[in-house]
Amino acid sequence: MQMKPQEEIEILVRAKYPILYIVTWEEERVGQVLEDIARRLKRKFHSWSLTDGLKPAVSRREGTPPAAPRLSPELEPLTHIHSASGAALFHLKDFHPYMKDTRVIRLFRDLAHRLRGKSQCIVVTSPVLRLPVELEKAVTVVDFGLPSAEEVEEVLDTALKAMEGNPKVDTELNAEEKERVIKACLGLTVDEVEAVLARSLVEKKCLDVDVILQEKKQIVRKSGILEYYPATQSLTGVGGMEILKEWLKKRTSSFTDRAREFGLPPPKGVLLLGIQGCGKSLVAKAIASLWNLPMLRMDVGRIFGSLVGQSEENIRRAIRVAESVAPCVLWADELEKGFSGLQSSGYSDSGTTARVFATFLTWMQEKTKPVFVVATANDVNQLPPEMLRKGRFDEIFFIDLPDTEEREEIFRIHVELRNRDPGCFDLASLAKATRGFSGAEIEQIVIGALHTAFDADRKLSQDDLMKEAKTVVPLSVMMKEEIDAMRDWARLRARPAGRDDD
Repeated sequence: MQMKPQEEIEILVRAKYPILYIVTWEEERVGQVLEDIARRLKRKFHSWSLTDGLKPAVSRREGTPPAAPRLSPELEPLTHIHSASGAALFHLKDFHPYMKDTRVIRLFRDLAHRLRGKSQCIVVTSPVLRLPVELEKAVTVVDFGLPSAEEVEEVLDTALKAMEGNPKVDTELNAEEKERVIKACLGLTVDEVEAVLARSLVEKKCLDVDVILQEKKQIVRKSGILEYYPATQSLTGVGGMEILKEWLKKRTSSFTDRAREFGLPPPKGVLLLGIQGCGKSLVAKAIASLWNLPMLRMDVGRIFGSLVGQSEENIRRAIRVAESVAPCVLWADELEKGFSGLQSSGYSDSGTTARVFATFLTWMQEKTKPVFVVATANDVNQLPPEMLRKGRFDEIFFIDLPDTEEREEIFRIHVELRNRDPGCFDLASLAKATRGFSGAEIEQIVIGALHTAFDADRKLSQDDLMKEAKTVVPLSVMMKEEIDAMRDWARLRARPAGRDDD
């Protein structure tokens, strides 16, 4: 079982490690943890920031001369610590900008030697890790993660207790609703959790998961690498694909604690292969809506940067953002185009594409956070075999051209979407007349017929739809050989997303 960060910090302090570097956004939360540790170990606690200085001031040993009056702000706390006596814990906030100064490096190395084995410890906190080579052996790095489900539950209980007795606010939550709110809050800092719960209670007069998901949208937007997609597309708006829909519905509750107690791991993801225009992207958007999870889109083109090492750092940052928002759906659209040129990466881009791909692949295999990856691809021949093996995805689905019944359903969906009554049209005849058409081509038939009717200043008719269908040359005709080859590949290697009566 993985140790909690609070426990790890206390063990390191008690073991008399001289310098700790804690990577975290939650400075105040870490400060409270350090104060509690200092109280339990009966040590004095001091904190420093550039704006407030060292508080409380450190008393000097007898006979030690006072520090030079013109020391720069970053050197002052280190010289005070160097001359301090007694058991103490020192918290330096946002000290990372000064870690490249040669004087600071020398002082830290001196302190690491002096404090080793003594009841004094320096703790540096920062949201970024900047550690010079000279200090790698002297400093111990600790990752202080975001609040766990138990900690979020404590904040939630405090918020609900504060609102008890207010008749204008609904604070009643059953066990399932409470778990949904807690899961939605995971990935936020304690301050963000408190703020978003307060906003929901003020705005909605209850705890609304949608308000919490909007807060997560801000996290994704600030990353600049991933895009946030609101869960607006329902699975009922997807025609056909009954086998895939059933597979997804069975996993609706797979992210709950009840599923963990039952022995089920969180679903890893699906790879959707298929013909262009058959609804792969539509299904990806509908999954987030069905499971009521935030959806992030990873544009692989944004990952690659011009500077050395930038691409590798971008993919790691994208993964960190996705995990901080978890549970969520991560949509990697047209994956084969993003990682094209993988085979020639060694001499075309010095191996950058290969390294980025390897990082993404390893994370997919080893990830423990509930991030459900939905990858879509049109050309299976461009996908590397490592991507297709079991363990990367829970299932590989092949989305074929819709059959007659599915085409009829797609016509019904698009006619209803344009505020028309499907009962006024012979959808069965339209489905038979559009054999080999994709869902996107059927949508364009409906739109084209609407243009014709609008231009003639009359209602949409069956004849308009039939005439428009006859003018369209489907992709299944233009790219017959490629589609037949794709079907032959998928017949023995992938699971069909729907039936096929054609």
